[in-house]
Amino acid sequence: MVVLPSGHRLAALKAISPQDLVGETFVTVSYTAPVLRVVIDNYLKRSGINITPAHAADHVTMGMSLIASTGGVGLLPAYAQNFLPSSLTSRPLKGDAPTVELVLGYKKSNESPILKLLLSRIDELVARVSKKSQ
Repeated sequence: MVVLPSGHRLAALKAISPQDLVGETFVTVSYTAPVLRVVIDNYLKRSGINITPAHAADHVTMGMSLIASTGGVGLLPAYAQNFLPSSLTSRPLKGDAPTVELVLGYKKSNESPILKLLLSRIDELVARVSKKSQ
């Protein structure tokens, strides 16, 4: 999703295309989050735009702080909208937005009751997330 100041001109849009980001002060994630950085860079490349980031944030709260203080825009994971201050807002991306797949690995011989509970509820969690993103 795109995170931007609430008063930014792009905040008036219901969804933002990658081309709308050209010319904006762009805040990206640093290589401390290499998977997310590659996903964002590939998305911009796939969209046919070349943006040189003005700033790189080491974590989500730093990204929000940089966006707020510079008046810029950035692409952050959707969960970040749960932490946005009133000075910032978020908008979905138009088209095929980038995603990061999550996986769960565990040892089948692990007898942990907590692991068993998690595994028993994983389908429900996936269904909830899928329904919410529609």
